[in-house]
Amino acid sequence: MTAGTVFEGSKLSLRLWFRAMWWVTNQKSGISALGLQRTLGLGSYRAAWTLLHKLRRAMVRPGRDQLSGEIEVDETIVGGKRKFINGRKPSRYLDKAIVIVAAEVRGKHIGRIRLKQIREPSQEILLPLVKEVAAPGSRILTDGWWGYHGLKKLGFDHKPVPTEGKGREIHDFVSPRVHRVAALLKRWLLGTHQGRVGREQLDYYLDEFTFRFNRRSSPTRGKLFQRLLEQALAIEPSTYHDIIKCR
Repeated sequence: MTAGTVFEGSKLSLRLWFRAMWWVTNQKSGISALGLQRTLGLGSYRAAWTLLHKLRRAMVRPGRDQLSGEIEVDETIVGGKRKFINGRKPSRYLDKAIVIVAAEVRGKHIGRIRLKQIREPSQEILLPLVKEVAAPGSRILTDGWWGYHGLKKLGFDHKPVPTEGKGREIHDFVSPRVHRVAALLKRWLLGTHQGRVGREQLDYYLDEFTFRFNRRSSPTRGKLFQRLLEQALAIEPSTYHDIIKCR
């Protein structure tokens, strides 16, 4: 009965899987692999780590709806040990990861979000990504970075605001919701996961953060458990070796 689901080939019982899913969705800030190992009494860290990564792959619903209406889009820098050099040239990112953030504007509040790790903030990467996450005709709010030029030709109502290099304050004014999401993301990575997230696996952590953020107003934790279970039955299974290949 588990064939073709996230549970396929697992030596863990479904009861244990469901307990893990409950802990993952019941904790507001999630749980680390070490924390899950201790909570469930698993014999190895590897088992807990693999279980969590399989669940993260189920946190993106196949064919999910695009963002719509007014959408802020900007990039942020995540991780790395060396000091970041300001600017958008690829050589300046050193060992850090670049994450593009898209957030729906809902009055003073934030609607749904999308997060994606990118190689560099170039037109070749940014334009197709915005087209993927935003519905046609949406109003896209960005700074004046040239990488976003061409959004109007793709059918978007693009409203760039030139920042003229005036620093972080002006960027916060242009995309306050994106910067709020970025700050929460970094706090979550440093808090729950102690900053020990490799760039090779970062996209799956971004999926988990998106799953949690977009359901933050859910009236009960049980709704999140139900949604994760539904999506776990709808995705293709993956093995430990499939997961570590991402490294």
